[in-house]
Amino acid sequence: MFDVSFSELLLIGVIALIVIGPERLPKVARTLGHLVGRAQRYVSDVKTDIQREINLDELTSLKGQMDDAAKSVKESMEDASESLRKPLGEAQQALKDASASVDALVKDTKADIDAPAIAGPVDTATLPLPGIGQAEPTPVNTPAPETRT
Repeated sequence: MFDVSFSELLLIGVIALIVIGPERLPKVARTLGHLVGRAQRYVSDVKTDIQREINLDELTSLKGQMDDAAKSVKESMEDASESLRKPLGEAQQALKDASASVDALVKDTKADIDAPAIAGPVDTATLPLPGIGQAEPTPVNTPAPETRT
């Protein structure tokens, strides 16, 4: 703060001893020490208050940045969940449609199996299943191959 050397302090002390006198010098020095201590505490308190205000401003701005970041993360998560819900809904609807068509096929197949039961028994083991084990159709009216002797 002040650049005062030891020799300057010694000079001030000698002048104070001459002006104030040896009887009142200890009391004045004690009072001066208390005043300097109060001034240092006051300066320290002011510095602390200023530092607190600066930190409060920094924390307020940091809080604002964190709120903005949290808001953007929340929006991106909502967008991501919405983009996942749409295909899942479509897949669920496709599965429902496929299930309904399979149920209709099963119902039709049962109706076809039960309908010829009036005419006679049907061997269900020989019923063709679509797409499974389809063989080449055999011609019905083909002449037998000729053999030469």
